[in-house]
Amino acid sequence: MANHKSALKRIRNSEVKRERNHYQHKTTRTWIKRVRTSESKDEAQKLMSETFGMIDKLAKNGIIHKNKAGNLKSSLQRHVNSL
Repeated sequence: MANHKSALKRIRNSEVKRERNHYQHKTTRTWIKRVRTSESKDEAQKLMSETFGMIDKLAKNGIIHKNKAGNLKSSLQRHVNSL
Protein backbone atom coordinates (compact mmCIF):
# COMPACT_ATOMS: atom_id res chain seq x y z
CA MET A 1 0.00 0.00 0.00
CA ALA A 2 1.14 3.55 -0.70
CA ASN A 3 2.79 5.44 2.14
CA HIS A 4 2.71 9.02 0.85
CA LYS A 5 -0.19 11.41 0.47
CA SER A 6 0.82 12.15 -3.10
CA ALA A 7 0.85 8.43 -3.96
CA LEU A 8 -2.64 8.00 -2.52
CA LYS A 9 -3.86 10.97 -4.54
CA ARG A 10 -2.23 9.53 -7.68
CA ILE A 11 -4.09 6.25 -7.11
CA ARG A 12 -7.41 8.09 -6.79
CA ASN A 13 -6.76 10.18 -9.91
CA SER A 14 -5.72 7.15 -11.92
CA GLU A 15 -8.92 5.32 -11.03
CA VAL A 16 -11.08 8.29 -12.06
CA LYS A 17 -9.23 8.63 -15.38
CA ARG A 18 -9.45 4.89 -16.03
CA GLU A 19 -13.21 4.90 -15.51
CA ARG A 20 -13.66 7.94 -17.75
CA ASN A 21 -11.51 6.42 -20.51
CA HIS A 22 -13.42 3.14 -20.28
CA TYR A 23 -16.76 4.93 -20.53
CA GLN A 24 -15.69 6.97 -23.57
CA HIS A 25 -14.21 3.94 -25.31
CA LYS A 26 -17.29 1.79 -24.66
CA THR A 27 -19.63 4.54 -25.85
CA THR A 28 -17.66 4.93 -29.07
CA ARG A 29 -17.72 1.18 -29.70
CA THR A 30 -21.51 1.26 -29.30
CA TRP A 31 -21.79 4.05 -31.89
CA ILE A 32 -19.56 2.09 -34.28
CA LYS A 33 -21.92 -0.89 -33.94
CA ARG A 34 -24.89 1.38 -34.62
CA VAL A 35 -23.28 2.58 -37.86
CA ARG A 36 -22.50 -0.98 -38.95
CA THR A 37 -26.02 -2.24 -38.23
CA SER A 38 -27.87 0.69 -39.78
CA GLU A 39 -29.97 -0.22 -42.81
CA SER A 40 -30.19 3.05 -44.74
CA LYS A 41 -27.26 4.99 -46.11
CA ASP A 42 -28.64 8.36 -44.95
CA GLU A 43 -28.98 7.19 -41.37
CA ALA A 44 -25.51 5.64 -41.45
CA GLN A 45 -23.94 8.88 -42.73
CA LYS A 46 -25.53 10.91 -39.93
CA LEU A 47 -24.30 8.45 -37.32
CA MET A 48 -20.91 8.26 -39.00
CA SER A 49 -20.17 11.97 -38.70
CA GLU A 50 -20.76 11.87 -34.94
CA THR A 51 -18.83 8.63 -34.60
CA PHE A 52 -15.82 10.09 -36.43
CA GLY A 53 -15.71 12.92 -33.90
CA MET A 54 -15.77 10.44 -31.04
CA ILE A 55 -13.00 8.35 -32.60
CA ASP A 56 -10.86 11.46 -33.16
CA LYS A 57 -11.36 12.49 -29.54
CA LEU A 58 -10.24 9.06 -28.31
CA ALA A 59 -7.11 9.29 -30.44
CA LYS A 60 -6.38 12.84 -29.32
CA ASN A 61 -6.64 11.87 -25.66
CA GLY A 62 -4.44 8.81 -26.15
CA ILE A 63 -7.14 6.26 -25.35
CA ILE A 64 -6.59 4.58 -28.71
CA HIS A 65 -3.66 4.89 -31.11
CA LYS A 66 -3.96 7.35 -33.98
CA ASN A 67 -3.42 4.59 -36.55
CA LYS A 68 -6.23 2.53 -35.03
CA ALA A 69 -8.46 5.59 -35.25
CA GLY A 70 -7.62 5.94 -38.93
CA ASN A 71 -8.27 2.27 -39.57
CA LEU A 72 -11.64 2.43 -37.81
CA LYS A 73 -12.71 5.50 -39.75
CA SER A 74 -11.58 3.95 -43.03
CA SER A 75 -13.46 0.71 -42.46
CA LEU A 76 -16.62 2.59 -41.44
CA GLN A 77 -16.41 4.79 -44.53
CA ARG A 78 -16.01 1.72 -46.77
CA HIS A 79 -19.00 0.08 -45.12
CA VAL A 80 -21.23 3.13 -45.57
CA ASN A 81 -20.14 3.53 -49.19
CA SER A 82 -21.13 -0.06 -49.88
CA LEU A 83 -24.70 0.49 -48.65
